[in-house]
Amino acid sequence: MDIAAKFKETAKSVFPVIAIVLVLGLTVVPLEKTLLTRFALGGLILIFGLTIFLMGVGIGIEPMGERCGASLLAKKNLPLLLSCAFAIGFIVTAAEPDIQVFADQVKEIFPYVNKLVFTFAIAGGVGIFLLLGLLRTILNFPIKIFFFAFYTLLFALAFFAPQNFWPIAFDSGGATTGPMTVPFIMSLGLGVSAVRSSKQNDSSFGLTGTASIGPVMAVLVYSIFLRAPQNLSQEIAQTQLDALSASGFFAQTFVPFINVLPIFLRESLFAIAPLFVLFIIFQVTLLRMSARQAIRIIIGFVYAYAGLSIFLTGVNGGFSDAGQELGKTLGNLAMQNGGAWLLLLILTGVAFGAVIVCAEPAVWVLSEQVEQVSGGTIKRKALLVFLSAGTAIAIAISLLANVFNFNIKWILIIGYSLSMSLMIFCPSLWTGIAFDSGGVASGPLTSTFILSFTIGAAATNPADSFGVIALVAMMPLSAIQIMGIIYKAKQAQKKSAASKEAK
Repeated sequence: MDIAAKFKETAKSVFPVIAIVLVLGLTVVPLEKTLLTRFALGGLILIFGLTIFLMGVGIGIEPMGERCGASLLAKKNLPLLLSCAFAIGFIVTAAEPDIQVFADQVKEIFPYVNKLVFTFAIAGGVGIFLLLGLLRTILNFPIKIFFFAFYTLLFALAFFAPQNFWPIAFDSGGATTGPMTVPFIMSLGLGVSAVRSSKQNDSSFGLTGTASIGPVMAVLVYSIFLRAPQNLSQEIAQTQLDALSASGFFAQTFVPFINVLPIFLRESLFAIAPLFVLFIIFQVTLLRMSARQAIRIIIGFVYAYAGLSIFLTGVNGGFSDAGQELGKTLGNLAMQNGGAWLLLLILTGVAFGAVIVCAEPAVWVLSEQVEQVSGGTIKRKALLVFLSAGTAIAIAISLLANVFNFNIKWILIIGYSLSMSLMIFCPSLWTGIAFDSGGVASGPLTSTFILSFTIGAAATNPADSFGVIALVAMMPLSAIQIMGIIYKAKQAQKKSAASKEAK
């Protein structure tokens, strides 16, 4: 893998975000120079970490997932495969740092929520639907019918759940798809699909999208049986950045990164350890790779761990802070003055949504796998364009919902209804890619920088920020399926033109 080329590509994805914030922070929305410096430094650290992480995924995580999926299916022991799928989904999700942070955010606003039960409900949901997703692949059950049936059941459950849990439930589906779980789940699905006797590749994608249904359904069921105290005062504690004990520009710029590094070294270890333990177990009992192959995968794990730690340190050490402050300033100006300031707030959110999704680690993995599985007929750049468009629209809708205080429930109903309708015209392979895209779009960068920006914009009521991840996960379902319909039409035109020339 060419590290210089990979660094160049990741830099192209992140630099537009840095440029937008610096231009606005130095002109119409002045921000503190120290904050902007930390933001720029965080961006550079982020790029470096993302490059190393992607190298680790390519060397270790993806080959492991594909080998595990193929080897489990080759055993021709369905109970073993399904029980392993549930265990993988449950263990990896329960250890995902994003889930722990998300559970803390929910408990902060709804103190009667039991964090442990909430976390295990989400992990159990992922495990069950990862099991169902692999079973669907093995049985070659149509992916469109599968999604339609379970999303119909999901929305039927939603109408029995408290309305204030709708955004939280749908956010949980995006929060589970972390940078360590997604590459492994996608590779596991590709490995199982590759061994199937069917020559079609319709089942190559869709496993991540399937796994994302489980947490939503699990949280909705949990909320139905949850007994909330009457007249509970939902006071939201505003988190503040700790003041730096040291003074001076140098300390204020670098100390925050030094402070958060140990935290994310630990969280990254918690995220990667379950996968590494699974690798050891599978290597001893199932894979039995050569020493050289095993060492290569271990090296990949080391790269992935180092890259993820550096990536998260850059994001949280200064990159997301500037996003929240920018959102807060623009949100206050938009609420007070409206007009041009509201337009600027929305356009800034659209710009962030369009470019930042391209820097998500899991988006890179998905787009490269799509191009590889399709033999290059589906270009990753075209996929990223449609994914960016969908994410940009999601951020715009989220900001408008915050400003005008309209119910996100109806946005979700309309959005998913549109996605289900598009499945009628979209090829099955593209439907799988679309639902996978919804899961990967709401990764750690979107869930930190974009969420920080929208929390800042909704400073008067941070509870309104719930639902942003849900919208980001929802919009690619329609955007990528529209791309699939266009692709199908172009392929039909080419075939028609070829047949006319043959005559």
